[in-house]
Amino acid sequence: MADAQPVIFVGGLGRSGTTLLERLLGELPGVAPLGEVVHLWDRGVRADEPCGCGQPFSRCPFWTKVGEHAFGQWRESQAGWLPSLRMRVDRTRRLPVLALGLPSREAELAEYVRSYARIYAAAAEVADARVVVDSSKHASLAYCLAAIMKPRVVHVVRDPRAVAASWRRRVRRPENGRPMTRWTPARTAVHWLAQNLAFEILRRRGVRVVRVRHEDLLRDPRATVTRLAVRLGLPVGALDFLDGRHARLGVAHTVSGNPMRFSVGPIELRDRTAPLPRTQRWLVTALTLPLLLWYGYRLAGARR
Repeated sequence: MADAQPVIFVGGLGRSGTTLLERLLGELPGVAPLGEVVHLWDRGVRADEPCGCGQPFSRCPFWTKVGEHAFGQWRESQAGWLPSLRMRVDRTRRLPVLALGLPSREAELAEYVRSYARIYAAAAEVADARVVVDSSKHASLAYCLAAIMKPRVVHVVRDPRAVAASWRRRVRRPENGRPMTRWTPARTAVHWLAQNLAFEILRRRGVRVVRVRHEDLLRDPRATVTRLAVRLGLPVGALDFLDGRHARLGVAHTVSGNPMRFSVGPIELRDRTAPLPRTQRWLVTALTLPLLLWYGYRLAGARR
């Protein structure tokens, strides 16, 4: 049976390990990972990109049933209207308004969040899960949900130098072969600071936010997942899917996210990111210094 608020929202800047953490949480009993639900309408309903199970969205039995339970079916009209609504209420530039709790577009915000609540509830019912995991990442969406619902938020943090190195890499999407977005180290640093600061403010507003460092997850997956599950009120189980720094993953019906959402079977939990050049490493360090130290990273960190 699903919880009254059956969603755990995994947030943090992209390339911080949110997909990995979601996949590991999804192996716990009664937990169903959904991927980045924020992109469901554009990449699922409209573009018919593959689900994490490998089937196109329109032919995935899981998502077909979720659409039927939530809306009767997935409709093209919704795929235009809800993303348009998102552009008005769920934007990073609106974070100050959301953080201050100022009345603004309340009716639109309620309608926007209601669509997520229906998807979460339907997915929990179809998966016969207590909770679902949405790894949409964006702090602005976490604020929108928290304004109406009572989500449990997991804030994933990673050393900004490693995040910047990852955003420099040339990576192609396995769904369509298109190159993924690349950012300069300076741009990554600014976004890292803004997104993480937003989650810190969200915690101070009384929202249930649990922080996890990506490096701690890689160093000791079993202990990190156990601590996190306890704080989230999830059943831990035997964690048989974890063996040292290796994990065994089952099929996950994730609608969007990092390419590792397609991973099935044994995987090794290790950081594969190449280091930043020296000048870029120190630039990112300087731009992110206050939070970098607050999260326990060293000034000369992220070096191989």
